[in-house]
Amino acid sequence: MVTNDIRYIGVNDHQLDLFEGQYIVPEGMAYNSYVILDEKIAVMDTIEVHFTDEWLGKLAKELNGRRPDYLIVQHMEPDHSASIKAFLEAYPDTTVVATAKAFTMMGNFYRGLDLGEKKIVAANGATLELGSHTLTFLHAPMVHWPEVMMTYDSKDKVLFSADAFGKFGALDAEPEIEDDDPYGWACEARRYYFGIVGKYGMQVQAVLKKTAALDIGIICPLHGPVLKEDLPYYFNLYDTWSAYRAETKGVVIAYTSVYGNTKKAVEYLADKLREKGCDVVEATDLARDDIAEAVEDAFRHDRLVLATTTYNNDIFPFMNHFIEDLVERGFKDRSVGLIENGSWAPNAAKNMKAKMEGLKGISWLDTTVTILSSLSDENYAQLDQMAEELMK
Repeated sequence: MVTNDIRYIGVNDHQLDLFEGQYIVPEGMAYNSYVILDEKIAVMDTIEVHFTDEWLGKLAKELNGRRPDYLIVQHMEPDHSASIKAFLEAYPDTTVVATAKAFTMMGNFYRGLDLGEKKIVAANGATLELGSHTLTFLHAPMVHWPEVMMTYDSKDKVLFSADAFGKFGALDAEPEIEDDDPYGWACEARRYYFGIVGKYGMQVQAVLKKTAALDIGIICPLHGPVLKEDLPYYFNLYDTWSAYRAETKGVVIAYTSVYGNTKKAVEYLADKLREKGCDVVEATDLARDDIAEAVEDAFRHDRLVLATTTYNNDIFPFMNHFIEDLVERGFKDRSVGLIENGSWAPNAAKNMKAKMEGLKGISWLDTTVTILSSLSDENYAQLDQMAEELMK
């Protein structure tokens, strides 16, 4: 139960191995849906197709013999819209409410679907009266699809936020509590944000300006927990993330290493930084660790070192993937250092810099470390110098 009138009817998915075919979700995934019980009844989004029957059963229990008046479709991605057809077969008299672009997508997903007059195109700022509850629709294009809208219920002060403020993990999984993440939310919400929404910071900023004018007491996202306490904490994180500001002071060293020599340089640099008092040093092996976690860390901290080998006259594939992810998401306003390795023609540093040349606000360290196969005395001196630069 969200409030007396708003009931949660979502499901937990522990069968999924990769969300959107790429993000590992060891703690599963939650697909959220809600029903507002008033003089008229509104169902907020549907559910992933493998859980349609479970979801319809939960809905029927909450309806207790009544029938819904409206299905509000905020987002057409199939993890939220795949049960629309089954819902309409069960409740054919329901009126569907969505943006114009959502109805276009609905026709593409459900060929031959004819809603007739049973649809309302929700204009930005339009309202829908359920009785004591008044719903206001807020268009949120590219957060993170073009048809997205959010819905605000002024009676219970609830923002139905679509995919915004979502996170990885099923709701019956125990969150990992850390000192800087008191609610066990930020880590997987951050990885979710920069993986799924991160490219669209400008659009998120626009939505945050809209929501700032609302009296919000509860956030109901389409993934992750319902948020009821300390809402400024969540809004502040979303503002930081979408403005591409560093969240903490720390150094991320993202690397690939074929025979261990580049890794040896990374370990030496990390130890030097810790010796000098750097509180946060994250070294991540891009070939073995979750690249989505590495992307999350790169946006979280204010300094980044890229270390890789020259490979086929370019850079190692996992580093290339990582840099492409940063570029796609608009990585900016960070200090970046480069370490390259090559046995006969090292040029990875030049190639890494070229791949990132379009990014804004990148401050390149003066020191670039070039390793010829294995670490030399000169390399150790260069790594000491790089550590000094990073600490400034």
